[in-house]
Amino acid sequence: MEEKDWRDFDLFAPTPEHRMLAETVREFVANEVEPQAAEHDRREAFNHGLYRKAGELGLLGATLPEEYGGAGLGAVAAVQIMEGLCTSDPGFGLSVLAHSLLFANNVSVNGDEAQKRHILPRSASGEWIGGLCMTEPEVGTDVLALKSRAVPDGDGFKLSGTKTFITNAGIDENTLGDCFIVYACTEPRVISSFLVEKGMPGLRLGQKWTDKLGMRASYTGELVLEDVRVPRKNVMGEIGEGTVHMMRNLEIERLALAGMSLGIAERCLRVMVDYANERKTFGKPLREHGQIQRYIAESFAEWRAARTYVYDAARRMNLDATGQRVDADGTKLFVSQVAKRAADAAMQVLGGYGYMGEYVVSRLWRDAKLIEIGGGTLEAHHKNLTKDLCRDPSLLDR
Repeated sequence: MEEKDWRDFDLFAPTPEHRMLAETVREFVANEVEPQAAEHDRREAFNHGLYRKAGELGLLGATLPEEYGGAGLGAVAAVQIMEGLCTSDPGFGLSVLAHSLLFANNVSVNGDEAQKRHILPRSASGEWIGGLCMTEPEVGTDVLALKSRAVPDGDGFKLSGTKTFITNAGIDENTLGDCFIVYACTEPRVISSFLVEKGMPGLRLGQKWTDKLGMRASYTGELVLEDVRVPRKNVMGEIGEGTVHMMRNLEIERLALAGMSLGIAERCLRVMVDYANERKTFGKPLREHGQIQRYIAESFAEWRAARTYVYDAARRMNLDATGQRVDADGTKLFVSQVAKRAADAAMQVLGGYGYMGEYVVSRLWRDAKLIEIGGGTLEAHHKNLTKDLCRDPSLLDR
C-alpha cells in the first residue's frame, strides 16, 4: 500500500456507505432530532413518530443483514448513529440503541432463520419497537442470580417474573412495546433467552419510571410476566445459551454506549467554544482566561483520544464473535467518564447559564451519568479488564 493510501484512510467513515450514513445522521439530527429534544425531555415522553422516521432512513437496521431489511454495516455504523443522535438527544438515542442493538442485533446474531424473518424486517423498518429484559428489582450486575423462571409447559414454557429499568418497555403508559428478549432461568443459574411478543396472555406493562435524572426522552418501565406461555419456537438458540447471548451482546452494547458518550462530549465542547468566543468578562473574551482555556483544551484532548479509541475498536469488532470484552469494556470505561467531565466543564464555562436548560449542557450533564451505570458499571469494567489482562497479558500487544 502506498503511503498516501494509508494516510488517507478515514477511521470515522471508512467506506462510501459509512460516509453516506454519517451525512444522513447529520441531516436527521439537525432537521428532526434537535427541534424536539428539549420538549420531550421536559415531558419525559418518547417520540414514537421520530423513531418511525429513523426507521424510514435505515437508522434502526444499520447492523442487520441486507436480506432482512438492514444495511449490514457493522459496529462502525452503530457507533456513528449513536454518536450523532447523542450530540442532540441522548434519551432518544438510548431508545434506538435498546431496540436496534440490544434487541434486533441480538436476534440477528443468536436467532434462527424463522425468528429472523419474523422479527428483523419489522424491526429495521420501525414497524415494531423492541427491548431487552435482563434487570430485575433485586438483580442487576449479578445476572446469574435472576429470579425470573421458565418452567416447561407442553411444547413450550411458562415465564414468570418482573423485569425493571427496561428501555422501550412501552411507548407510553398504556402501550406495550412490540417484542422483547427475556432472560429467564430454566434451572438455577442456567439462563435461556425467550422472545416474548405483545399480546401473549400474562405479559403486562408495570410502572413507568418517572423523574429520572436523565435520558428522560426514553421510556423506562417494568414488565410483569405472569405465567406467560411461550412456544418452543420462541426460544432463541438452545436452552441454557442465554448467558452466551448476553455476554456477546454486551460487547456491542458497551461500544455503542461509548459512542453515545462521544456525542455528549462533542456537543458540550462545541457549546463551550461558542460561548467562550461570544462572552466577555473583565473586558476581554472568555476564551482569554486561563481557567476557561484549561476546561476547553482538556475536554478537546480527551474527546479526540476517546473518539479514536472507540472507532478503532469498532472497526475491529465482529458482531458474530465473542471474546472482544477488553476493548468493549475499555471504551465504555474511558469515554463515559470523558463525557461526564466534558459536561461538567461546560457547566463551569457557562456559569449560571450552564445551569439553565436553554444552553443544553445541563441536560447533557444529567444524561451523561447513566452511561457510567447502565450496560455495566464502572466497577464491573474495572473487574473485567483487570481479570482479562492479567489472565492474558498478550492483549497488551495488539
